[in-house]
Formats: sequence, C-alpha cells, structure tokens
Amino acid sequence: MAAPIRLASCSSLTLLASTSSSSFIFTKFRSIPNLRFSFSVSTAAISVNPLFCSRRGKRMAHTVAKATLGLTHPAEIESPKISLATKDIDLVDWKGDILAVGVTEKDMIKDENSKFQNLLLKKLDSQLDGLLSEVSTEEDFTGRVGQSTVLRLSGLGTKRVSLIGLGKPPITSSSSISAYRSLGESVASSAKASQANNVAVALASSQDFTPELKLTTASAIATGALLGTYEDNRFKSESKKPSLKSIDFLNLGGGPELEKKLKYTEYVCSGVILGKELVNAPPNVLTPGVLAEEAEKIASTYSDVFSAKILDTEQCKELKMGSFLGVAAASENPPKFIHLCYKPPTGSIKTKLALVGKGLTFDSGGYNIKTGPGCLIELMKFDMGGSAAVLGAAKALAQIKPPGVEVHFIVAACENMISGTGMRPGDILTASNGKTIEVNNTDAEGRLTLADALVYACNQGVDKIVDLATLTGACIVALGPSIAGIFTPNDELAKEVVAASEVAGERLWRLPMEESYWDSMKSGVADMVNTGGRQGGSITAALFLKQFVDEKVEWLHIDMAGPVWNDKKKAATGFAVPTLVQWVVANSSS
Repeated sequence: MAAPIRLASCSSLTLLASTSSSSFIFTKFRSIPNLRFSFSVSTAAISVNPLFCSRRGKRMAHTVAKATLGLTHPAEIESPKISLATKDIDLVDWKGDILAVGVTEKDMIKDENSKFQNLLLKKLDSQLDGLLSEVSTEEDFTGRVGQSTVLRLSGLGTKRVSLIGLGKPPITSSSSISAYRSLGESVASSAKASQANNVAVALASSQDFTPELKLTTASAIATGALLGTYEDNRFKSESKKPSLKSIDFLNLGGGPELEKKLKYTEYVCSGVILGKELVNAPPNVLTPGVLAEEAEKIASTYSDVFSAKILDTEQCKELKMGSFLGVAAASENPPKFIHLCYKPPTGSIKTKLALVGKGLTFDSGGYNIKTGPGCLIELMKFDMGGSAAVLGAAKALAQIKPPGVEVHFIVAACENMISGTGMRPGDILTASNGKTIEVNNTDAEGRLTLADALVYACNQGVDKIVDLATLTGACIVALGPSIAGIFTPNDELAKEVVAASEVAGERLWRLPMEESYWDSMKSGVADMVNTGGRQGGSITAALFLKQFVDEKVEWLHIDMAGPVWNDKKKAATGFAVPTLVQWVVANSSS
C-alpha cells in the first residue's frame, strides 16, 4: 500500500509502491554520444456450504502446508453445511431451537393496554401469555437497529423467541439490504451463543412486500447468516465447530425464483469467504506462489469454464514487465503473474471483461520502509485484498456460470521487500507499454505492479476493465473505513459498477480524476514519477494507472484500502466480491 499521506509522525497506510529495481529490470543505457536514457425455494431444503461450498471440501490448508517459516500450517477444517428452506406456515406452529422475528420501531408500538398493534406480534404474544410485551417493556426494547432480546420458553414448539430490531420503517427497498443482513448476522450470533441447530426467521411486517423485495430480503438475511456463522479458525490451536444446521424462512415466498436466489447467495458467500481467507492468511503462509496455486485450484475445480496461465519471472521478462518485476526484485519469494479466464459452457460471447487485482502478499514499504505508530506494517498482509476480491469473484462466477460473457482475472503477485537486489528510490523502471517511471517512493509499489497488469489486460482484447487495490491511505482519510473510492473517465461504466454495488449492499463513492493534478507526477528524467505530493494522493494514483490503459477500453479503478479490513473484528471483510459478481452477471444479461 502506498504511503503518500503522513499524519503526525505516522507513515500512512497508503499503498505507494516504489519500484527501485536493479538495472536488469529493462532499464538500459543507450550507447549514444549524449548519454540519453532509453527504457526498453420452495419448501425443499437447499444445501449450503458457507465456508467453501461447491466441490472443494477443505479450506486452503493443503495448499499452504508448504510454508515453513514459523512452522505454521493452517488446520484442515471441515466446512459446515447449512440447509436453507422456505416455509409458509404460522409462526406458532414452527418447531425448532430459535424463532427470530425482525421488527421495526413501528412494529413495536403498543396500545393503551400495552398490547402490540402489529397483528403478527399480537398473535405471538397471545400464545406466550403476554410475556413478549412484558419483556420488551422491561428491557426498553423498541426495535432500534442493534437491539435484540431473547426469551427462553417451555411448552411451545420453539425453545427460544428472539426479537431483532430493524430500525425505523419503511424497510421496503433494496437500499435497506444492510438492515436485513444485520438481521441475519444477529441470527447467526444467537445460534452460536445457544448452540442452536435450527433457526427460523420471520418479519413482523412482510405482508406488503413485493415478490422482488421478498427475494432481496431473503437473500440479504441468508447472506448475513451464512457469513455470520463463518469463523476463520485455521490458525487457532482450538476451535469450536458451528452448530447451526438449518435456517427456515417463514412467509417470505417460495418457488423456483427464491430457490435460485438463495443458491446465488450461497455461491457469492463462498467467494466472499475465499476472499476473507486469502486476506486473513499470514504472509509467511500466503506467498505469491501459494496465491497462484489457489488460482490454479479454481481453474482445475471448474475446468468446464475456467483455464489458468501462471507466468514466472522469465516469462514476465519476455513480456517486458519491468514495472512489476522491479517491485518483486528484493524478495526471495519469486513473483507470479496470474491469469484466469472464464468462458461460459455454451453460447456466444457478447462482452469481454477483465478484473485486475493488486496482489502484494506483503508490503514492507521497501527502502521507504513503513515505520512509526499507525504505519500498519503488521497488517500489510491485506495489501493483496484486490487480488482476493478478484479470485473470490472467480470462485463465485465459476458456480453461477453467467452466459454471454468472457472474463479475465489478472493478478501480478509479489512481495515488496528490502535487499541488495531490490529497487531503490531514484531507480527508473520501464513498463510493458514502454513508458518509463522514476521511483521516488518504494512504498508506492502497488500501482507499479498494476501498471503491467493493466497493459496485459488490455492486450486480451477486453471491452471493460475494473481494477481493485488497497492503494492509498489518502482514500481512507477521505472516505473512512467503510467506503471505497472509484475513479473512471467513463460515466456509463461508473453507473454500472455503482448500480452493482447497491444491489450487493456495498458502498462506493466516485471521486474526480482531476487532470491538472498530473503536474505533480511529472519527472525530469522519465515519463513520470510513481507518486505525487501529499495532496490528492488517491487521485494522482488513479491518474498514474490511467497511463497504462488503452484509450479504447473502458476502465474503472476501485481504491478499497478502507473497507478491506474490519478493525473491530480484526479480520478481512471479503469486500468487493459481491459487487464484482453482480457487475459481471449484469453484463452477461445486457
């Protein structure tokens, strides 16, 4: 991650990748007199595996077992399976461990006799002899977001009844995905706490929902529950197996459309979890070579729609990837250039897309080493978050199999380390499109790897490219930890990706590509430097990337440095996988 923003004494989290590489990285003196430089559902249950559904039974363990540093090997953990089912029955007739009811603040309004006005809650409360209204009053439960209460019961079909707050109504649009996802997460949390095997979920006010909204709502709840159940315990000496085996959705519709939607949700969640596991894996385990093996595993598992090509150092030299190899030069772990290609099993290709992810499996900062409080060097395993999103999307799309679209998944994977062979501040690198870059900061390495990856993507004949990177601390300063910044000169592509993010429930914000800022990126001895000044650092980073994209190709850059990591949970988020999948699927049907 670059570090152009420095607050107080902290070297910031920006992903400025400097590429000072030794002279063999395609930078040569030209023998000319003046010493010029030249740079060469129905009621039937749906089987769901939230950790790694599909044909893969174990999580990454056998792949990364080669790691020897620290003698750390991830445990082989069986992936639990959760059955999703839809049922159209009365709540009081359901039998199981937990009946969870999502309620708005309006649903919790009571009459002058302290009785619920909401018909569903009124009926449920009657079955409980008024206990539900009594407890909600005593605990001041009003249905606010984040509130929940659980009643342990006897004599009924369910052992527990839980009310979970959804906030102010109306919760009746796709923009409220986060509220229903939180409901699913609360359900998973309650199931863990009580070691519940089966749970039912209902809404106090779903009678006015359109069929489309019921699909969206069920999918959001399922997403929250599946991801909330998942825990990455591969590197813990002891771990508990999740107890949850099934989730029933009550009165949220049914039939093949809902079954298809829940299956889609399952596939996306499997991709999100892969993305989380890749980012969570420590850098002594997830090296560039192991990341390449994970990509190859996707291709081999889904060989009906995927092919893989992994380029080594010599092959990258043949393609003149001096910018990428400059970053990789200091590490003893060799770089790997990853290229997966998805082609639908049948039908013609209407659109060709590329997803390009930054793949720094560890970023020390190089000679501009990350130092001081807040530099986050201990978290620089997440500097490959862009590649994790790309590979997570690949896994999901391999199962969804969208028609009519060809997708290239491209990652230039390496480490940014320090050694006598590494790039230095002041070095000049030559990218594969012939443009030269003066390295003025070795901690602005991500853009250098992306430069050659973007050139390669354009050479695949694609129509559109989306690249993703934990690129700049400046973007975190601007948008905080929950929102990713997007940059593109193409308004239509911006609308496409933002629309996909809204469906996926992820937050993006478009930032300007101010061309006048390019002045700060000019070099006196090369075509450009790799980082500008402190001001507008995320904008100048995007302008840098633009230099390596063919003008005929639509291109959008996502700076996901903020939302890649959850500080509270101290774990990866799997951010951008749902958005990428939705964008590809939307292009397949357009």
